[in-house]
Amino acid sequence: MTCHLRVLGCSGGIGADLRTTSLLLNDHILIDAGTGVGDLSLDELRKIDQVFLTHSHLDHICSLPLMADAVGGSRDKPLKVYGIYETIHALQEHIFNNVIWPDFTKIPDAKNPFISLHLIEVNEPLKLGKITITALPVDHSIAANAYAISSTTGTLVFSGDTGVSDAFWKAVNQQKQLKHLIIETSFLDQEEVLAVISGHLCPSLLMSELDKLDPKACHPEMQIWVCHLKPDGGDAIMQEIDHHANTLAIKPQKLTRGTILSL
Repeated sequence: MTCHLRVLGCSGGIGADLRTTSLLLNDHILIDAGTGVGDLSLDELRKIDQVFLTHSHLDHICSLPLMADAVGGSRDKPLKVYGIYETIHALQEHIFNNVIWPDFTKIPDAKNPFISLHLIEVNEPLKLGKITITALPVDHSIAANAYAISSTTGTLVFSGDTGVSDAFWKAVNQQKQLKHLIIETSFLDQEEVLAVISGHLCPSLLMSELDKLDPKACHPEMQIWVCHLKPDGGDAIMQEIDHHANTLAIKPQKLTRGTILSL
């Protein structure tokens, strides 16, 4: 089965034509719910049945409550939202709390809500038809996870937000036929201290992390994509990555909105 991942947003911020993190898998599965979701039509929003969140930071969840309001009443079943305990708890306490937003996990009633929340565990695969989605460990400023998306033809790993993490690479290296690695880099090398404090990467840290990738896990045509670039420094970050990447077998490329990746 061929899987298609459509990049709705992949920026570390907004401005001009930039959208924050949201990836649409085969039209009905959403990975994170950043501002890129807002470009979808109502019919496209209605087709989404599952949302997998990497963590609860606003740039990754901001469109979720708006989706519930926009199409919840015209769907015939709840929108299933998946995340680790800390992410789900944050949604319950700080978003769907009838203060910031109505509690759509109980609207119109608890038996037939617009949204249902589901806990996932790191390193435990969840099979959805012929696709398997597995949460992987990362190291961010709050509890977070990456995702491995696997089909019969290959695997895509999306880091979400992460800093230096040996556990992440151990999990990545256990994947089979890794075709795409989407990994964040949010700061310039001169901002390395800020990157470490905030649980992100800069180009030099990215290079050190990529050294941990086992070639045996990789598909012969594997590609590495860089996401979560800050709006006011994205081009400069990519220039630094290009400078560092001369010795790499696989040169990282900038991920852009509208890109479609196939597995």
